[in-house]
Amino acid sequence: YGQTDPPTIPVAELFKGKEFPTGEIQNHPGEGNSFRETSEEARARDRLNDDLYAKLREGAEVHRQVRSYAQSFIKPGIKLVDMCERLENKNRELVAEKGLERGIAFPTGCSLNHVAAHYTPNSGDETVLSYDDVMKVDFGVQIDGRIIDSAWTVSFNPRYDALLDAVRQSTDTGVRLAGIDARLCDIGETIQEVMESFEVELDGKTYPVKAIRNLNGHSIGQHQIHGGKSIPIVKNGCEESLIMEEGEIFAIETFGSTGRGFVIEDMECSHYMKRFDCPHVPLRMQSSKKLLAHINKTFGTLAFCRRWLEREDGGSAFVNGPQGKQDKYMGALKNLCDVGIIQPYPPLCDVKGCYTAQYEQTFVLRPNCKEILSRGDDY
Repeated sequence: YGQTDPPTIPVAELFKGKEFPTGEIQNHPGEGNSFRETSEEARARDRLNDDLYAKLREGAEVHRQVRSYAQSFIKPGIKLVDMCERLENKNRELVAEKGLERGIAFPTGCSLNHVAAHYTPNSGDETVLSYDDVMKVDFGVQIDGRIIDSAWTVSFNPRYDALLDAVRQSTDTGVRLAGIDARLCDIGETIQEVMESFEVELDGKTYPVKAIRNLNGHSIGQHQIHGGKSIPIVKNGCEESLIMEEGEIFAIETFGSTGRGFVIEDMECSHYMKRFDCPHVPLRMQSSKKLLAHINKTFGTLAFCRRWLEREDGGSAFVNGPQGKQDKYMGALKNLCDVGIIQPYPPLCDVKGCYTAQYEQTFVLRPNCKEILSRGDDY
């Protein structure tokens, strides 16, 4: 598209006067949906959402270009904190960061091995990526609160290939089965069947790949990464009656593990998010009021991490200029968590010594088709 290498031109500028690339188009599965492909009425309803689709497609193109750039420097020996900062700075640059209007949707997850999700380094964390690590790279882009949430798994040692294949195929299966009126529980059951048909051999021992039963895909709302619906990745994962509906946006993510297939919260927390339905609580501590005001204007209800609070711009150059850095904020942050305004999201871990993998795609259920927005040549 005329992008530089490495990419430096914001995606909106690259496509000035042109349409953003469309994602992969699939038909809605199910007998009752075949009319949608040709229905004039469905097409007319579809056209009403053109500006929404443009925002989603721009975010998806930013995601593809940022991850393609990241894939060029993610190598054994890189410090995770350096990796995250390079990826996030490129994300800010290509999305043309503008506070709540456009920017990063949530911190860059780079969870290793038995840690499945919600890990990003805090400052002072010197963890280095190694040849034998299995890393889930999960990052997001938002434009007007319209979020693209997509993830892949990095490994260098081919011994993990079967694990990555299991999860990639499971996610693709979930995406294929998704559609208007599709039942969430059916999708979860089939994902598990695909996932658990794989096994991984490590050091002469064979491990079945297990779907992590307490992790889920999810619907996505405006400025709300986890909307009201969850997509299970195991059988009997939700109520029988829950279905997908026209117009909804979902992120299907599946996780496979060589361990128990169950995660718990463990380790130091890095991810935080203001509750979407946050109560109004009178705050006693002046420091808490100050931090909350900073969070409200910089992140709103989008997730953030400690590293961002410690940047000179406090998480957004557009909002704060170079005067955004939050000092000695931990007490205030803990207070905001204690009173229920901010929710902490600690790392989610399976048993130590096991390996976990993840793939994730964001799609929208258009009236006449399903568009897999985040699909790229890589996954």
